[in-house]
Amino acid sequence: QKQLVESGGGLVQPGVFLRLSCAASGFIFSIYPTSWYRHAPGKERELVAGISSTGSTTNYAASVKGRFTISRDNTKNTVYLQMDNLKHEDTAVYYCYTANTWGKGTQVTVSS
Repeated sequence: QKQLVESGGGLVQPGVFLRLSCAASGFIFSIYPTSWYRHAPGKERELVAGISSTGSTTNYAASVKGRFTISRDNTKNTVYLQMDNLKHEDTAVYYCYTANTWGKGTQVTVSS
């Protein structure tokens, strides 16, 4: 069956970087646009970044534009989220979404 597994989250200090990965299996990953969402306590789920099936087009939430970069490697069935200059407000559970499927998420905590 379709499965998405996120990894790469952790507890970091402000200003550092993290790279999240989302590994897909059970379907043809390369034909689907893919997105990263995040959900922080007390807030609504937010679309962070999206990427087209080929990787040629990307889009970002205003809150992360210039700091986050989404990319994908269709040979590895994986999408990435490079998060630079992390801020306290980036603290959330980050989810991968594609092919009508959600991953279980990975926690990112930014704290000094």
